[in-house]
Amino acid sequence: MTAEAPGVVRRGRRRGELTVATIARLAGVSPPTVSRVLNGRSGVALDTRRRIEELLREHGYRRPTMVGPSSGVEVVFYRLQSHLAIEIIRGVQEVVGHHDLGVGFTEVLVDTSKDRSWAEHLLARRPVGVIATHSYFTPEQHAQLAASAIPLVAVDPSGQPHQAVPTVAAANWSGAVGATRHLLDLGHRRIGIISGPSGSLLARERLEACRATMETAGLPVDASLIRAGRFFVEDGLALGRELLSLPHRPTAVLCGNDLQALGVYEAARQAGVRIPQDLSVIGFDDIENTKWCGPPMTTVHQPFREMGAAAANLLLTLAAGHTPPQTRIELPTTLVVRESTAPPRP
Repeated sequence: MTAEAPGVVRRGRRRGELTVATIARLAGVSPPTVSRVLNGRSGVALDTRRRIEELLREHGYRRPTMVGPSSGVEVVFYRLQSHLAIEIIRGVQEVVGHHDLGVGFTEVLVDTSKDRSWAEHLLARRPVGVIATHSYFTPEQHAQLAASAIPLVAVDPSGQPHQAVPTVAAANWSGAVGATRHLLDLGHRRIGIISGPSGSLLARERLEACRATMETAGLPVDASLIRAGRFFVEDGLALGRELLSLPHRPTAVLCGNDLQALGVYEAARQAGVRIPQDLSVIGFDDIENTKWCGPPMTTVHQPFREMGAAAANLLLTLAAGHTPPQTRIELPTTLVVRESTAPPRP
């Protein structure tokens, strides 16, 4: 389905639907106060703001029209990582650029705010829609955007997405299965796993895929070889050191992402462990650096640009007032075999 150009005036208020004045009367405030909440403006006491937002959610309020044309789509990142963000934004731009729209981005450093959430900040800018990437968002934040007729699409959400939120994701399960099978086919039996944060949906999915693949092969995962940390080089380094200091260390390590794997590379260098002769390492993402590290890294490629484009198409369909044919899109991953994996030493 081809989306119409966003920014056009939409339908008016249908009979029986609540108005701003009705919400104001129920909240015991003036209509301008409700408008300030809908537009993400300051000057409203926190308790009053929460009471109005609760009424908006409870009654399913939806703004009847866009207030004038908007000029862009906003992409929200949780702890912005440039190696992922650039490709996702490029994919978004490839789609929305055909509608003469720009792309902005917001970085969320924490998953909650003491006063105003990232959703409230975006209301004042009134984007055509919001793409939340690797971000934590709540049903309340989704309702805030929906009340102001701003659609939301999630890309690889860190938490379990709200059912009403369309989602674009990579095939994390099959990607982790392919990486694990690759090591098993090479002959590895003592495989270490460095997972992402336990609260991350995609990290849990990859870890469980590794477990299931090994158990299917008759090799239950050794709990002493599992570590969990943030998707950062520093965590890969610290956890890699732990695994390599074990009396009976692993012959291979599966990492939750490429940054963790780069940390394991450094841990191996410091320990005098050669990759891949003494230790095989696999990452996940296929960021640019993996082609140039020594040795080039075996990793699971995620189609970040295609994910951004798919999310943008979903968003524009919603912004035009249409129902997308699919609200859950999963794009395939690909194992990229390079020089960081080899059979274990006899």
